Amino acid sequence: MEFDVTLLKGKFVYLEKLAPEHSKVLKELAKDERIWEYTKTLLINETFDLQADSYLATAMDRNALGGQQAFVIRQVTNNEIIGMTRLYGIEPKDKRVSIGYTWYIPRVWGDVHNKECKLLLLRYVFEILGFNRVELYVAGQNIRSQKAVEKIGGVKEGVLRNHGFRPDGSLRDTVIFSILKEEWPGVKERLIEMVEA
Repeated sequence: MEFDVTLLKGKFVYLEKLAPEHSKVLKELAKDERIWEYTKTLLINETFDLQADSYLATAMDRNALGGQQAFVIRQVTNNEIIGMTRLYGIEPKDKRVSIGYTWYIPRVWGDVHNKECKLLLLRYVFEILGFNRVELYVAGQNIRSQKAVEKIGGVKEGVLRNHGFRPDGSLRDTVIFSILKEEWPGVKERLIEMVEA
């Protein structure tokens, strides 16, 4: 499935398909331990470069995770890369997709960037692709992200207990949220208000 990234541009952020030339900057940005506090996706230790290379190679593999497209998130004002996100588990037959693997540099946490990024992705999924369902999976310990998903209108469907292992060997729970096509108009209105506030 191809994505028209020209439709993924807002007032504050725009998304660009992840490419090898982004790797150096992303690796540098990803060295902040605060980003990985709950997921432990990347451990900041002597193996970081190997972990980051593997993480980015998987993100660039369009066939991984049931079909995916990874994006870098850039600020409109200065073109600075401030994070990453993905559409994954793309199921055109069932008209379902997941949004996740999203991270931002801490300097922009709580700002408008994530809200507008979600608005752009959700608008694309529901209005351009015509999908029926978006799923968002959040680490059980990441209360801040869970509240953010609920705030935009994501419905908590449940908790997958001991759902998997983090790279550090600890078990993790995963909280599942969804947004359905019929919920999209209300979610869209809420997101637009949040972005314009």
